[in-house]
Amino acid sequence: MVQRNEFRFDPNDFDFKKLKPLLFLLPVVLVLWLVYTSVYTVQAEMEGIVQRFGRYARPAYPGLNFKIPFGIEEVTMVPVKRQLKQEFGFATSGYTDKWQASSEQPLERSMVTGDLNAALVEWVIQYRVEDPKAFLFKVREPKDTLRDISEAVMRTVVGDRTVDEVITIGRQEIEAAALEMLQMAVNKYELGLSIDQVQLKNVNPPTPVQASFNEVNQAQQEREQMINEANGQYNREVPRARGEADQKIQAAEGYALKRVNEADGDVARFNALLKEFLKAPEVTKRRIYIETMKEVIPKLGKKIIIDDKASSVLPLLQLSTDK
Repeated sequence: MVQRNEFRFDPNDFDFKKLKPLLFLLPVVLVLWLVYTSVYTVQAEMEGIVQRFGRYARPAYPGLNFKIPFGIEEVTMVPVKRQLKQEFGFATSGYTDKWQASSEQPLERSMVTGDLNAALVEWVIQYRVEDPKAFLFKVREPKDTLRDISEAVMRTVVGDRTVDEVITIGRQEIEAAALEMLQMAVNKYELGLSIDQVQLKNVNPPTPVQASFNEVNQAQQEREQMINEANGQYNREVPRARGEADQKIQAAEGYALKRVNEADGDVARFNALLKEFLKAPEVTKRRIYIETMKEVIPKLGKKIIIDDKASSVLPLLQLSTDK
């Protein structure tokens, strides 16, 4: 036969005086828990969104704030003054994104251009939370949605351009077009975000053809270098030749002007002489004759001029018998 040990509580045996300290501490704990669950601080770069039973109630701005305790109201902090970023096709050290996985990066950066060539495109978007309420309540996963939209936009923009534009000359146009399209899509889906910048990082051809592409790119650079050198030589030689030509033209024009002025002077002098000659022809003839003889006779040497009545010129000659 089994005997059972029965326990019976006897109030007379329990000492209620031992519970008095616990009963005193219970209100203190309740007050502390009330304060802990009703007071919170919002940082300067944050904005709090207060939810009452999960429904949006009101915003909470930086500083000390209060809410209904015991889990009735919850606060979600949203960084409204911090610039956020997402990286596509690569990940830098210190970058944290739960969606970004190393296995997804090759697929994410592999794209097809408008001329059906392949390109590896890596880019970064920088954005801010403009409307915290829309960011939390309009879309279930806003960051993942933003990643999907950004990838779709970049594939669309790259697909409208050739591989040369994507890799070399069209980077700025791609960034501007992607920024505009991405902002329009974000506004359409009401994500509550403002896109600050879309920046292309490394844009390369696929690895199997990268060596050939580098050779082509080097040849193009050498071609541009030779064209620049030829243009520089042209810019040095042509202005110099033009300067020499202008100098010779100016010299010729100066010589022509000199000859014309001299001819005009000769004509004016001749006209002046003609005018005086017409006034007194005999005097002018005599003067001209005398001036001419004055210039001619010294060149003839020693001459003896005698009168027509002279019978002999011997007395005038200095004859010498010395041998």
